[in-house]
Amino acid sequence: MLRVNKHITYFKNIIIVLALIISGFCANAQIKTSVDSASIKIGEELIISFRVETDSLKNVAFPETKSFGALEVIENYKTDTLIEESKVALIKQYGLTQFDSGTYIIPQQKILVGNKTLLSDSIKINVSSVKVDTTKQKLYDIKPIFQVKKPGFKKTILNWLLILIATAAIILIALYYWRKRELRTNDSDLSLPAYELAKLALSKLNEEKAFENDEVKKFYSDLTLILRKYLNDKVYDHSLESTTDELLLKLNELNKSNKISLDKESIKNIESTLKRADLVKFAKSKPSIEMVRMDKKAILNEIESIKSGLPEPTQEEIENAIEYKLALQKKRKQKRLKQVLIGVITSILIILVSSSFFYGFNNVKDTVLRNPSMLLLKKDWVSSEYGAPGVIIETPVPLSRKNFDSISNNSNDLKSKLFYYNGGDVPLKIIVKSSKTKSSGASEEKQSGSIDLIEIAENELNALEADGASNILTKTEQFITPNGQEGLKTFGPMNYRFNSGEAAINAEFIILGFSTDSLLQQLIIIWDKENTYADEITKRIIASVELIKLNQE
Repeated sequence: MLRVNKHITYFKNIIIVLALIISGFCANAQIKTSVDSASIKIGEELIISFRVETDSLKNVAFPETKSFGALEVIENYKTDTLIEESKVALIKQYGLTQFDSGTYIIPQQKILVGNKTLLSDSIKINVSSVKVDTTKQKLYDIKPIFQVKKPGFKKTILNWLLILIATAAIILIALYYWRKRELRTNDSDLSLPAYELAKLALSKLNEEKAFENDEVKKFYSDLTLILRKYLNDKVYDHSLESTTDELLLKLNELNKSNKISLDKESIKNIESTLKRADLVKFAKSKPSIEMVRMDKKAILNEIESIKSGLPEPTQEEIENAIEYKLALQKKRKQKRLKQVLIGVITSILIILVSSSFFYGFNNVKDTVLRNPSMLLLKKDWVSSEYGAPGVIIETPVPLSRKNFDSISNNSNDLKSKLFYYNGGDVPLKIIVKSSKTKSSGASEEKQSGSIDLIEIAENELNALEADGASNILTKTEQFITPNGQEGLKTFGPMNYRFNSGEAAINAEFIILGFSTDSLLQQLIIIWDKENTYADEITKRIIASVELIKLNQE
């Protein structure tokens, strides 16, 4: 007995030691869990905090998850570190939310501290719905899905083309007026007499500026050019291309033959100035500023002398001079017009080529040339009901009504209403027929079976052949409208002539038929197979077909 007691005492001591070890570990690392509220509204953020306290900077790993149970983590905040005396506190917060009302439990979360795993407390959270006061806030039905109209591709191209053309036009107009103003200034100068033109050119020469900017060579080139131009116009028509010696020789000859009247002093001054200019231009001579001023004054004086020494012009010379000026002005105008036209054409070609590169040649061509099929497709479509009960379809333009007695060769006696669109320039025909039997109520009761849609389609094909259609290939399949009405679709290729006098082209046709015992509704579309716009129009019309319930006449 005594021996048993000793064993019990021994085990008690072991248990006490283990308890002390565990309590010591817990003292080294503790975790506290808290929330900012135990109740939130739907979609409201709930902040949950984990505070881990340790006696050293151990590696602490907080959970990285997208949800805590049924609550979604919407924000993972940064970890805060606090040092308090000999302990270190790490605080980690998460933003949680839930979009369904109810009571939820945030389960225990595993947090690694060193090589140990701690578990947080589980917390119950109540999520309540948002109460709406219906007396103040009215309730509305959910709106149906509707299609948002987007600007058409062609319309976008057209807008960009107009912007580019307008920009190019503004630039060209600005350049034209700038150039016109420049040419007008030049023309006004050129329209002056040679003497006035020479004086004007001399007044624009600034010897001071030329000397300061080391442009004496250019100054003398301009100075002698003014003199040579005057001589070329009034005295000797080869003055511009003659050398100095050749020009002086010609002046002496003309003076001796009394074609001009110049004294020897004038010829000597001209010779001195021209030879000094040659030295400046070819021998890099640098005359003084006084010499430059003297040469400019000498040229002005000699032009005066030449003018006074010229004989009076004859009437023929005056008329020739006027004709020459008029011809010169006309030539300049034609040149300006040619330049403007070339600029406009070049700009348009650049715009068209760049637009064709980005949008495709056919798109640009159809936009610029205003393709009738494209314009029809881009119209504001209308949805209309044709017949009673009717066929509801969307079309670019409303269909016109036409008097129509019956469908030829039908086995049933039908009274029909016909609505149609004939495209004119657009290779497209749209026909809607709404027909009822002419039978009385008594005969209706005896009638057996509904209208044969295959027979009706055959009759329509016969009518197309009578209208000039050929090479008709047909396929038949079931057609179901969006509101569940079943009908027959007959379709295929054929050769068809849309307008009299034109050649037949490759076309496509669709015949939709819907019927009951006493009611027949048809949609017939014929279009050019190669016309992409007509093809898009047809697809949109077919997709819009809806019928009033045929069994609820």
